[in-house]
Formats: sequence, structure tokens, C-alpha cells
Amino acid sequence: MIILNSQLLLPVDFLIWQKFLIANVADRSAEETEETEMDRAIRVGVDVGSTTIKMVVIDEFDHIVFHRYLRHFSNIVSTLRGIIDAAHAIWPKKPAVVMFTGSAGIGVSECLEVSFVQEVVACTQAVKRIIPDTDVVIELGGEDAKITYFDGVMEQRMNGICAGGTGAFIDSMAALLNTDPAGLNELAKHYKTIYPIASRCGVFAKTDVQALMNEGTSKNDIAVSVLQAVVNQTISGLAQGRPIKGKVTFLGGPLCFLSELRKRFIETLGLKDDQIINPENSQYFVAIGAALSPQENPVSFELLYKRVPRIYSMRAAAVGDDIAPLFANEKEYQLFKSRHARHAVPRQDMAEYTGKAFLGIDAGSTTTKLALVSESGSLLYSSYGGNQGRPLETVIAALRKLYAILPPGIHIAGSTVTGYGEQLIKAALRVDAGEVETVAHLKAANCFLPGVSFVLDIGGQDMKSFFVRDGAVDSIMLNEACSSGCGSFIETYAQSLGLSAHDFSILALQAPRPVDLGTRCTVFINSKVRQAQKEGAGVGDISAGLALSVIKNALFKVIRLKNTAELGEKIVVQGGTFYNDAVLRAMEKIIGSEVVRPDIAGIMGAYGSGLLALEHCRDQKKSTLLTADELTNFTCKTDIHRCGLCGNQCLITAKKFMNGQQYYSGNRCERGAGQEKRDRGVPNLFEFKYKRLFRYVPLDETARRGTIGIPRALNMYEDYPFWFTFFTELGYRVVLSGRSSPKLYKMGMETIPSETLCYSAKLMHGHIADLVDKGVKKIFYPCIPRNIREDSLADDYYNCPVVTSYPENIAANMDILRNGEILFLHPFLPLDRPDRMAQRLVRELACENLPNHEIRDALDKAYIELAAYKADVRQKGEDALVYMKQHNMKGIVLTGRPYHIDPEIHHGLPELIQSYGLAILSEDSVRHLADANRPLRVVDQWMYHSRAYAAASFVAQRTDIELIQLNSFGCGLDAVVMDQVKEILDAQQKIYTVIKLDEISNLGAARIRVRSLLAALREKEQNDKAVHILPEKYSKAVFTSEMERNHTILVPQMSPIHFQFLQTSLQKAGYRAVIPAVPDRMAIEEGLKYLHNDICYPCILVAGQMLSALKSGEFDLDHTSIMLSQTGGGCRASNYVSLMRKALYEAGMPQIPVLSLRGEKSPGFSLTLSLVNNLITSILYGDLLMRVLYRTRPYEKIRGTADQLYDHWVQRCQKSLISGGKWDFRKNVYDIVRDFDRLEIDEKMVKPKVGIVGEILVKFHPGANNGIVKLLETEGAEVVMPDLMNFFLYSAYDPIVDYNLLSGTFGNWALGELSIKILEFFRRDMKKALAASNRFDAPHSIDAIAAMAENHLSLGNTTGEGWLLTGEMVTLIRSGVNNILCLQPFGCLPNHITGKGMIKDLVKHYPEATIVPLDYDPGASEVNQLNRIKLMLSIAKEKNREYFDNTRPAVENRRINN
Repeated sequence: MIILNSQLLLPVDFLIWQKFLIANVADRSAEETEETEMDRAIRVGVDVGSTTIKMVVIDEFDHIVFHRYLRHFSNIVSTLRGIIDAAHAIWPKKPAVVMFTGSAGIGVSECLEVSFVQEVVACTQAVKRIIPDTDVVIELGGEDAKITYFDGVMEQRMNGICAGGTGAFIDSMAALLNTDPAGLNELAKHYKTIYPIASRCGVFAKTDVQALMNEGTSKNDIAVSVLQAVVNQTISGLAQGRPIKGKVTFLGGPLCFLSELRKRFIETLGLKDDQIINPENSQYFVAIGAALSPQENPVSFELLYKRVPRIYSMRAAAVGDDIAPLFANEKEYQLFKSRHARHAVPRQDMAEYTGKAFLGIDAGSTTTKLALVSESGSLLYSSYGGNQGRPLETVIAALRKLYAILPPGIHIAGSTVTGYGEQLIKAALRVDAGEVETVAHLKAANCFLPGVSFVLDIGGQDMKSFFVRDGAVDSIMLNEACSSGCGSFIETYAQSLGLSAHDFSILALQAPRPVDLGTRCTVFINSKVRQAQKEGAGVGDISAGLALSVIKNALFKVIRLKNTAELGEKIVVQGGTFYNDAVLRAMEKIIGSEVVRPDIAGIMGAYGSGLLALEHCRDQKKSTLLTADELTNFTCKTDIHRCGLCGNQCLITAKKFMNGQQYYSGNRCERGAGQEKRDRGVPNLFEFKYKRLFRYVPLDETARRGTIGIPRALNMYEDYPFWFTFFTELGYRVVLSGRSSPKLYKMGMETIPSETLCYSAKLMHGHIADLVDKGVKKIFYPCIPRNIREDSLADDYYNCPVVTSYPENIAANMDILRNGEILFLHPFLPLDRPDRMAQRLVRELACENLPNHEIRDALDKAYIELAAYKADVRQKGEDALVYMKQHNMKGIVLTGRPYHIDPEIHHGLPELIQSYGLAILSEDSVRHLADANRPLRVVDQWMYHSRAYAAASFVAQRTDIELIQLNSFGCGLDAVVMDQVKEILDAQQKIYTVIKLDEISNLGAARIRVRSLLAALREKEQNDKAVHILPEKYSKAVFTSEMERNHTILVPQMSPIHFQFLQTSLQKAGYRAVIPAVPDRMAIEEGLKYLHNDICYPCILVAGQMLSALKSGEFDLDHTSIMLSQTGGGCRASNYVSLMRKALYEAGMPQIPVLSLRGEKSPGFSLTLSLVNNLITSILYGDLLMRVLYRTRPYEKIRGTADQLYDHWVQRCQKSLISGGKWDFRKNVYDIVRDFDRLEIDEKMVKPKVGIVGEILVKFHPGANNGIVKLLETEGAEVVMPDLMNFFLYSAYDPIVDYNLLSGTFGNWALGELSIKILEFFRRDMKKALAASNRFDAPHSIDAIAAMAENHLSLGNTTGEGWLLTGEMVTLIRSGVNNILCLQPFGCLPNHITGKGMIKDLVKHYPEATIVPLDYDPGASEVNQLNRIKLMLSIAKEKNREYFDNTRPAVENRRINN
């Protein structure tokens, strides 16, 4: 091992590689060895990753003559120059062929004018040459994870944005455990227990790890659990149904250096010794592959060396973020420092003080803080330090240090502990009291700023904020898992650069151009940092960007602040993160006002705890806290075991202390801690519902019609009584899958097609696998789009898109159901219409040969039993209310979805709340006791959420009940619903609390939320304030007939090619329609400011575009309206109008009407026949011009001629729309096709065709998809975009499907048929002209697309783009477009099924197809998207080469024979 400049250089044994490379030389034929200048060139591969640079130099004899591996610490320029310097000695003056690769190599290669190869493709080159018998490659890097399948159909996969940061995550977890990755690996070798850690993403996993640390879990066990989480994430996110089998090669830095990570993969995949390939120094494989890749344009060493400084200018050349520096100059900074120096705590010298002292302990997520205060509240002593993953040990060490210097005249009379480790420390050290963090922090804040109106605390892991009204906490907001870890992320990122957190922050203060890193989680931020590195951003710019992101995350994502005036005038900020002056400055700049940062910002929790100890223990003579002598003899024994007292099978960690105290963690109820369960009479509707649902006893194995399996998942947590009764009455033995558990989840983990699905849906795969494992040969799980209506005033009663269609994902991705042995029945059924239900079941169960009358009789009994179950729940809710009144008890309504009663999903949350002496109610147990407070702002169309609105209205009327809303990670609908529930509660000044559920099993954060809620309620009760009902916030401004004449109507851009014509059509109809410019980054920020950050990207984009236009000063706000298209169905898009109204209200523009192109009626707007005619014509003009332009522009001989011809025809079509008629339209269509047919292009040039499908706005909007058409054409591809008209034809087709499969009416069926005929009539000439052309293809009919889609999924999938998305992918593939990008907003629910969910099935049927899903979001990194696009194009170009290499001999033979 050689150490040079503190950088680790690794020795490499390349003997095996040399053998393979030299063998390749020996095998060349005589024809192949005819040397050219290119053949004799040296080949250089440079892999610029997110954290490291690897270089390999291969000489003309295929010998590796140089290799180097260095961390670049975000200083790519200096590191690259150093490596090139080192290579100079063996790099002769002759030219070398240089190929760059890696996640950060794209921009560098462009800057240096050398070639680039996508990293997965490069790795594949090396594997094919060096390890040709590989079946599967698993490669992990600092940022990306990849799996490449070589056996059978070759397939290359790469992680999406949510699963980013694989190696970086291991680095941060190692830092959390106070070690490095090598040390973490050593720790993992000595583990005893693997704990379940959320494998969704690094942020979720870190939350679980932090909780384990604070419970005192062994570092060895945490280390191995971290590595197992990486394995689970890689397999579940990338395998997606394709088994990992055969010989598996492990590549990349983490897998090369961490033996225990490899071991976890090997054990999880069940690999045998002869299946494992672990090449030595595999971290160089990508660089070797780059060197071996086909390339050209040799460059001399001197020239490349001279070009390296160009990288410094990359940032300047990149598109700027236009973010002002944190400080304009040094003077401004010094004034800032002196202002904040004034906020100092009163102190006393401990050596001069005698008497009682009171100790506050804050056992935080990453730090340990102590504060000793005098009887007057002055600070006598404080300590602050990292807990190194050992909270108990660090508190003991800090106490020992305090005792060692404590003067004899001081005795500790009281103590209070707060923070993550509160319960552990309280039990172990006999601390007098424990207090929730929010109370301690507020206590301290009031000392620095009496009458404080708002407190924001940002620690290493958590953010807490609370508003204070009239001296009492009015509302509390805590971050959920996605927003956690921002504070510690700054520190760990600084460490990864070899800097201290302080030095890193200093760089931010001097940064000239801070980068925009978004407001999402640290995984997204990390990807954005990588993008900034690619663009050449300096470390200081990144540091400043991180400071801004932390504050934006807190204000706009956690607090969801709309107006900074809401914060009041007295603002206190605290927490260790605010020691960073850059973060403090970011706070003041963003809110536009000054704040108070106490000089003890990092120990405010400890100081507040000390003040609370003073308050509660003032009259106490001596604290119960362990003395110095007792600390000297302190011992702790740990035992880990499974609790077998119920089906939860909790993994219990029991700690026994020398003082006789015991501490248990991992238990979900008292019995896990060896105690009797509390009074079983205390109502718990979650427990009741679970037992009531699954109490049914099935027939025995002699059942006359055999066995049928039902998975215990999703809506079966409500509908099981129905289906159990139905099949039992028919004579089937119903087998239910087992209880949900991490083990059951892992049974189906490899088959999950989308990593951003909710945990509830992911569990379904395990339940199906469990049924198959039990030998069940027939499984039933129906698709139910609509539930049974419960509220006649609700707009509709849909199930969520995932609940509706998830069986389709199961059928498409679980091979165990496709081997011919298992019958999986998953029909779309109209549960809401019993009469239609009978007809459909007769048809769908025809294979079972069941008599019709038996089906109908069984169905009647099933409806009766389902009604009985719901009645029992309502009765139990009423009984609970009576019990509460009799026992003077308060209650909590836990409102969520039926499947939240699954203990594996709620993780024991009801029992946790119950432990505070509260009754647990569910939304469906009380929703009948109150009507929702209508009119609601939102479209009330999801049945489960209608219950939430009614339950919230019920809670709002009661003083003895509060509401906690359960939100599943990935539930897009909740982004709409949560705000509405909060508004209902706010109107009655009730506190709103939300808890996000996912794989995270530790309830530490939930406990803080619940206790904070209870503390706030106590505070309100003590103040005994009268509740003032707030006026209705949102009113609907109506677009009147008068406005038609004098209002400008803003229409958001969706597709520039199409909407330019729509604007003309609206203007022709007499409306002053204006389509603002394509939104930029600032417009997106506007959308994020006023809408829930988890709402879908298109809505944020549309709202931001409209708000930016309104704030531009170009429009009279009293004479401006907004027009949106309002879709129907179960998608969130149905709420765009209501969300726009909310944003307008929050932005202070409630007077602006929002009218709907379809949906709501407006007196001043009507769709006349003439307008409809022109709108259809506009769409067809856009479709036609899009087709001909995209087909010809990539091949034009004279650059710009295609665009010139396009511009010419845009003007002609615009004129025709204004003054022409239908005959002009017909003539224009034929003339457009003729002119583009004659455009001079290179007919011999062949480029890969790339089809673009997906969510309608992201698909067509260049601002939403980062200009994907331009990008693809620049990269040498031809873009094929299905027509916009397809969406309207699909929408017309849906009523036909609804009538055939579900509860649709004949009238709507007829209207749908008529609409399709009209639309097809309009485009008949376009289809004829294209069909008769030389270059272009005519669009398929909607019937043809539907038929192709139906081969893969049911046409009942009508939410969002539904079956059309799948149909368009099949249409493209069958048309010869084998490369497809499937674009969707991050977390788009319908696309989980009809987009990502169908990819495996489509590739199975069409092996030549490459389909890449891309997620788009305000926080999504373009680098991740670009990397995946380049991977797809590299594969496509390779296939093109192979095709022409294979077909050329046949062509030549034909020529000879002719």
C-alpha cells in the first residue's frame, strides 16, 4: 500500500486481465491485424465518478501500463490533472485515443473535446472481454447502482433518482458510526442480529439507523444491517422481476473493498461458490471498458493536458441559477456577525456559585448536549459533542467529566432529559424526568426572546418548528422521514471533501454563485450536487446551495409556508445546524427579515431541559440522577430476542442496568417489555378491525370446489368479508396469505417494478409469493375502480389508482404466476353496482363452470356480510365514545386507509398512542357521525379520503378528540387530501398532525409527534382560550359573461407545437387568450412555494407558470383569468383547478377566476361547435407538424432547413385557422406532407429511433422534460412522439370500457362511440396523406392501440394515461421503434402500473425493445436522467451496428448473385 499526499493508492494485480487482453491479441485473424495508425494508438479510459476518478492506460499490445484510483473530493480539475501528470512518464508523445465515462464524466469529456461512453456500456465492454462467462453483473458506485444481465436477452438497468447514493450512503453511515467504510466492514464481520432497515432510500434507512443507535444497539449489528439495506434496495429497485441467477460478477468500489457487502449479496441471492465472480480490483473495470470501447480522434498528451484548465470555466459556461451570493461583501458579513453576537445566554462562573443546580440533558440524534443551570436560570456549564453512535456511553462520559469538575458547593437538585435517547437515558441514569423536545426548545427560546412567535430548530436528523400564539404553542410541525438528515448531510458531505463543517461553511460565505439544489430529500440533493459537479460548480457554490436547500426544505416542505408574514416578528432559530453562518444567512435572506440565533443554539434543548428541571424540581433537595460513584460502577447487559406473544414477532432489545432498571426497545406493546398489557377495555379500533376482518373460519380441505387464495393486502383489509363469504358460499376453501412481515416482504422483493411505490403495495408481492409457497394453485384478487358510495354529496367514490389496478402489476411482474400452474384471476369489477357485478362475475368466472344462480346467491350474501362488518365498525366507534365519556378519557382518530390497520404498515403506532392513555378510533368508525364541512375546496372523489373529510369534521366539533392523519410514502393522493383535512381542522383551531408510514419500523419520530401534540393540547387547556371559528378561506371566483369581453385568459403551456394553434383558436372565438413563455426555474419555485411539495410535478409546473406570469406586471390582475384543462377519473389531475385556486389565494390573488376547459361550468365560457371544430383542427395541425418535423430534422442535409419549413407552415396554418375553412385544412395537410416529403435529407443515414411516451404534460412540455427532444436529437437519435390526439381518443374510449366492464351507462357508451367517429373523421385526410407519403407513417386508430394494449393489461385501467400508455409503447415497438423513454412525474400513481409496471412484460414479448422509465421532479437530477438516456442510446447504437454488420454480407451476396 502506497500513501501519497494523504490519498490512498491501491496496488493492482493485473495478471488475469493481461492474460485476457493478450489472448484477444493472439486470436486476431491476419485480416484484423493489418495495423493502422488508430490500431497502434495508446488507449486511455478515464472514469470520473461522483466521488472518485479512475484512469487506465493500455498500450498498443493490450498491456495495462498505468492505473490510478483517487477520490476527487469534488475537485475534479486538480485530481484529474494530478492523475494525468502521473501518467506522463508512460504516455509517449504519440497520440492516444481517450475515452471518458462515469456519472460526472459527461461534462468533462465535452469540455476537453474527447469521446464519452456511458458507464454501463463501458463496464459491459470490459466484462465481455475479460469475464465472458458472466451471467449477471452487479455494480455499485458512489452514486449509482447497476445490474446487467448477459444470459438470454441482454438487459442493462440503472437506479432511478430515489435510489441514488449507494456508496455515498455507506460513507455517511460509516461517519455516523464514527468510522470509515473499511471500519464499517470490520464491524459487520462480528454481528449477531440483522435489524430491518428501510431499503427505500438512504434517507429512510438513515432514520432507522439513527433510531437503532439511540436505543444502544450494537455497532456491529447496525453495520451489517446497513449493508443488508443496500442489498435489499439494489435487488428490489433493479431486478424488478428478473431473477439474478447463474454466475454473478461483483464490480465497483463498494463491492471491491467491502467483503461483508458482497457476503450479504451472496447470502440474500443464495449463490454458491461456483456462481461468484469477484475480480481483483474490480473498481477499474469501467475505466478499462472505456479504453476498450470503439473510439476515434486520437489526442496527444500535451494537447489534453493543455485542455484540462478548461474545466474551470465549465461553471461559467453552464446555465446559471441566478442566485445572489449570501453576502455582497466582507463588510456586510461583519455587520451580520456583530448583530448575532448580541444574543448571549446569561452565564455564571461555576467556581463562584454555590447552591442548587439543575441539569438538562439532550440526547440528540447525532449529538449529546448537557446544560447545568443555576437557581436563577444562568448557565453554569455546558458541553456539546457527537455521540459516535453510542448515546448512552457519550452521556455517561459527559456526566463523568461534569462530576470531575463540579465544585463541592454545588449539588444537582433536579434533572430532565430530552431528545431521541430520552427513554434510554432516563431509565439507565435515573434522570428525574423526561420531556418531549418541542417543550424543552420552546422553554429555552422564550428566555432569549420573550413573546417569541415562531421557533425553528434544525438538528442533525430532525427539524422542529412551532408557532406560538398568546404565549401558547398553536401548532407544531416536525419533519417526516423524507425531510430528515439535512443538518447532518452538510457535515457528512463536508467530511467527504476532507473539510470540517466550519471550513465548509466559510466557503459558502464567499461563494459567488450558489447552486440551486432543490427542496426534496438528501438523496435528491446529493444527485443535484452531482449535477452541479458535472457543470463545474465550486465547492463554495455547493456549500451555499446546501445552506439554502436546508432552509427551503424546512420552510416550504416541512412547514409548507406560503407567506413569511405567518412567522410573526419574533423568530428564534436554534439547533446545531444554525452554528453554520451560511444556514443562518440563508434563513434571513429567504424570509426577508432578521432572526435571533442564541449563542447556545446547539444546546437549546439541554438548556430548556435544565430550565424545566429548575421549574419542576426547585423544592427538591437531591436529584435521583446517578452519582459519580454509581457511574464508576455502571454496567449494562444487553439481550436480543424475539417476542412470541403475538403475531408481530417483535425483535426485542432488552438492556438491564446495574441500578435494577430495564429498558426495552423494538416492542410494540407492553408485553414485549415483560409487562401485562394495560386495561384491555381501552378502545383500539385498529386492533378490533384487524381481528374482526380475519376471524372467518374457512371450509376444510374437502371443500367441493377446491381451494382459492386471497392475498392479505391493500383493499382486502376492508373487502375480505365480502370475498370470503362469496367464495365460501360457492363451496371453495378460502386460504388467506400470512401476516405481513419483513420476511414476507422479501419473498416478493425482486418482483417490484417501481421503487417509489408505497410499502402497502410492495407487500402485495410477498403475499402472492406466500400463497404460492403454501401450494395454492388458484388466486383471486380483483381490480375495483370504484368503491360502494357512502356519501351522496361526494363528487365520486373512486379507489386510489394503486388499489384499483395493482393486480395488473402482480400479473405482469411475478413469473411464479406465469408458469402455467397457477391461475391468477384479477378482473375489473363494479363493486358499486350489484346488478352489474353479477353479470361480470358470471363472465369472469366462466372457467369455473359455476351456475349463474349460485353466483347471484353468493353475491347477495357477500354484500350483506360486508355491510355487517362496516356496521360492526361503526358500532364499535360509538361504543368507544361512550367508554371515553364514562372514563373521562381523550381519544385520537387515526385516519388513513383500510390497509393501515396492518401491523407491518403501522408498526405499532396505535399501541404507542394508546400507551399515553388515549382511545384509538378509525375514520370509518366515526365518519357517519358528522357530514364533511362542505363545500370542500378539493374535488371529493376518493372514497377512503371522503371518510377522512367527514372524520375531520367530526373531530373539529369535539374537545375530547384529536386527529392524526396517516400518510403512506408515495401516496400522491395524500398531497391533495392532507391540505384539505388540515383546512377543516384549522377552521376550528384544532392541531393537525400527520405521520408518514413506510418500511421504517422505528417509531421514535412518531413518538415525538404524538407527545408534542399532547404537550400543545395541555398548553391550550391551561390557557383555556375560547375557540374562534375561522371564516372560510377559499371562495370560488366565477368567470362571468362580462369577463368574457374584458378579461385576458392565461392558458398554461403544455406542448408548444400544439398550443400555439390552440391560442389562435381561442382568440378567433373572441377570448383574449395568452400562453405565457415556457416556465423557467423561478416559475417552478413559485409553484413549490404555494403547493404541497408532494403534489405531482405537472401541477407545480402549471401553477408556477401562471403565478410567475401574474407577478410579472404584464397583466391587470383585476381583469385576468386562468383556463385549465380538468381531467376526470381517479388521477390527481382532477384537482388541478382546486389546487390553482388555493395557490392564488395563498399568493394574495383570490379574485382571479379559474375556468375549466372541461369539467366545471363557467357562465362566461362555452364550447361552441365552431370553437370545438377549431380546437380539433389545432391539435391535428400540431400532431402533423410534430410528426414531419421530428422525422426529417435529424437527417437534413442543410442544417436548419427543417425548422425553416416548419416555421413557414406554422404561419400558414395560423392564418388558415383565422380565416380559412375545412377545405383549407384539407389542402394544408396534403401540402405539408408534400413539402416535407421533398425536403432534402440524407436518406442513407441511419439513426436510432427513440419513442417518447408517458404522462401527457411531461411528455410534451420541454420545460417539464428538460428539453428531451432537443437532447435526443443532439445525441444522434430520431424522436418518435405519439400524437396528442391519441389522448382525446382514449378519453372518448373510456366510457365504452366503463360500460363493458364496470358501471358505465349506455348513454355514455354511445357518446364515446360518437366522439371517436367525429375525431377520426377530422383526421382522415391527415392519415391518408401520411400513408401515401414516401417518408411518413399514418397514426394507428384508437381501436388498434386498444387491441395491442389489451394483450398486456385490461382496458379497465383508465386512470391517468391508463392503458393508452401501454398501448403506445406496443404500437411504437411494432412500428420498429425499439427504444422507448417512459416519462412520468416522480411518484405518478397510474404510471406505477401502466408504465413502469408493464415494462417487464413488454420486454418479455418484445426482446428487442429497450424501455427506460424516467422520473421528473423539481428536485430530480438531470445527470441521472442524462446517464440513463445515454445508456439507452449506447445500447441502441450498438444494436444498429450489429444489425448492419449481420445484414451487410447478405446484401453483398445478393449483389454478387444479381
